[in-house]
Amino acid sequence: MNQLKAWIDEHFKGDPIIWAIVILLSLFSILVVYSATGTLAYKTAGGNTELYLFRHSFLVFLSLFVMWLAHKIPYRKYALYARLFMYLSIPLLLFTYLFGSNINEANRWLTIPVINQAFQPSDLAKLSLIAALAAMLATKQRNIKDFAGTFLPIMLSIGLICGLIGLANMSTAILLLITCLLIMFIGRVPVKFIGLVVLIGVIGLGGAVLFGQRGDTFLSRIEDFRESRVDDSKIPFQAEQSYIAIATGGVTGKGPGNSEQRNSLPHPYSDFIYAIIIEEYGLIGGAAVLFLYLALLYRGMRIVVNSNKAFGGLLSAGLSFALVIQALVNMAVAVGLGPITGLPLPLLSMGGTSLVFTGTALGIILSVSRGDHQDEASAAAAEMPKTSNRLRTA
Repeated sequence: MNQLKAWIDEHFKGDPIIWAIVILLSLFSILVVYSATGTLAYKTAGGNTELYLFRHSFLVFLSLFVMWLAHKIPYRKYALYARLFMYLSIPLLLFTYLFGSNINEANRWLTIPVINQAFQPSDLAKLSLIAALAAMLATKQRNIKDFAGTFLPIMLSIGLICGLIGLANMSTAILLLITCLLIMFIGRVPVKFIGLVVLIGVIGLGGAVLFGQRGDTFLSRIEDFRESRVDDSKIPFQAEQSYIAIATGGVTGKGPGNSEQRNSLPHPYSDFIYAIIIEEYGLIGGAAVLFLYLALLYRGMRIVVNSNKAFGGLLSAGLSFALVIQALVNMAVAVGLGPITGLPLPLLSMGGTSLVFTGTALGIILSVSRGDHQDEASAAAAEMPKTSNRLRTA
């Protein structure tokens, strides 16, 4: 038993609570996705329900492996590559918008040659912008009020990346902008500069609505949500089916695998997986999932408070906000507190490369936690000889 504990301590460092939360959500994801993809399997795979089970399980464990790899890399190294990947994501976003795979009237996907695997460059852009923003703010803390030297590059980076993402994926762009504003607030950026970013963001996203591929859909979803607040007959079909799933779930749910709305609810395995969770596991299951995400945010913020380096704290804060805000928005849509967005539930929804990028983000958060613990241990070790000398002198 002691050997197992020693092996775990050696190979799985960082915040143990975050490890536990991620593993719990990942394993739960396999159960829920297996149930939610039953109808999809009969429609597209001849009833082979195990196909999606094995495919999703592989991606879940791949994301956990990527998380483990990411947490082994000292987090300071991510500052070296953040801007490089951010600059790389700009032409990728442009190329995807012009020539990417068109799904649901939007070009969001690029197919990687040879392995024939599609991915969304917006995932890379989000991760790299958050890391680059944390690095820029950390290195400019002494000149944080310098408009030209500090703020202008930050503003241009945020505006360009969010605007390009907004051309095909408005919901993701808005959440990324909110995350960047929170990082700037924690990074002590003056409020007047933050207000300027809000203004630039509104203008940029407004342009994306007018000229982008999903502008009409974005506006229609907001209008549908507004009308549904005053007239129940105008509730969109997806939202209506989600409400039925939640209402029939009750307190304890129908039991694992017993969902009925998965047969009529569009995308029950991704956009509306939270409705399936409540239908099968009830209010108790839905509350437990919400608690785990809030606990993940709390642990991420504890890393910020305890971090002794500005970059580590800002990086952990940004990635924690990005993951948990998206989760809260997904759950809010499922229960009728917001318009339909099409955003998946991180760690739980079925996905491809998005799971890998989520694992990378969590691995970086763990790397920050791991690095700060090592710094504390090194400082304590360096202090011990001084203490011993003082004792001998005494």
